[in-house]
Amino acid sequence: MLMHLRASTARSAASAITRVARVNAVRGFIAPTVSRRADFVQELYLKELKAYKPAPVKDSDSVGQVQTFNAPKTPKSPEEADLASSLKEYETMAVEVEGNEGAAAGAPAVVEDWLVEEEEEEEGAHH
Repeated sequence: MLMHLRASTARSAASAITRVARVNAVRGFIAPTVSRRADFVQELYLKELKAYKPAPVKDSDSVGQVQTFNAPKTPKSPEEADLASSLKEYETMAVEVEGNEGAAAGAPAVVEDWLVEEEEEEEGAHH
């Protein structure tokens, strides 16, 4: 009987092991793993992203947000007669040179020597 008991125990243990292996295989296939759960969040995010439809842009959306463009006024062109008189006036103007104010009045201009050299003292001992 002891042999019979051992054989039935071995058979029941083997069947229990195959049942557990089968259940783990099914659970591993059905139950999501940690990486599979991350994929679920990613898939949910991508599904919502694809389903998003932005509001269509209308032409009147920019009213009040930006200023309307107004072309600048065209500049007035100078008249030819005015140019001629201005040129003549320029040609007849007296030339003003700085330092010659007295020469224009008729007195000769005094030319100052602006470069003054200092005399060096001659020493008997040179380095």
